[in-house]
Amino acid sequence: MIRAAVPAVTGYTGVFHGTPDQVGSVRREVARRVAACPRADDIILVASELAANAVQHSDSRGQFFTFRCEVRAGYCRVEAEDLGGPWDIRPGDGERPHGLDIIGTLVGEANWGVHGDASGRVVWARLEW
Repeated sequence: MIRAAVPAVTGYTGVFHGTPDQVGSVRREVARRVAACPRADDIILVASELAANAVQHSDSRGQFFTFRCEVRAGYCRVEAEDLGGPWDIRPGDGERPHGLDIIGTLVGEANWGVHGDASGRVVWARLEW
């Protein structure tokens, strides 16, 4: 597939209701902005996992969360900022990986992380090409 040139810097920030249907909205917004990126499919998958985690595993459920996407020459950084809550990183059960396992596999363990605590946090990932 031939992709158009990636702009030098593209940024996006959106606030979404903390409901499962909004994961698709995040996916569509990110897809519009990363279509020209060599790793567009991976970026969209990571964005979807981050948004799903914000809705399912934080105090943002039923409230709101913020999603950011920044594309620069050579990489894209995506992040979901949620309202915090208990943080329970569960490793995959060996049969089906969890969202953070998928993210770690796609970006590498050094290219994702969590900032914050139970009162609010940002989960981010950086995808390079």
